[in-house]
Amino acid sequence: MAAYESEITQFLRQLKQERPYLDAEQQKGRAIWWDKDSIDLEQTRRWRDAKVPQKPYPYQTES
Repeated sequence: MAAYESEITQFLRQLKQERPYLDAEQQKGRAIWWDKDSIDLEQTRRWRDAKVPQKPYPYQTES
């Protein structure tokens, strides 16, 4: 008995066979948007401490 394979899986297999460069493009795109360098905790703390609190209604002219 053959294992079931969905139409989506078949489509993706065929697409990757026709365009083998897609994996490299996907990795490059992931590196741009998701894979970030390690977080500098000291710099993050300084940014948080330097934040100026906003007034509840910033367009109000009276104090």
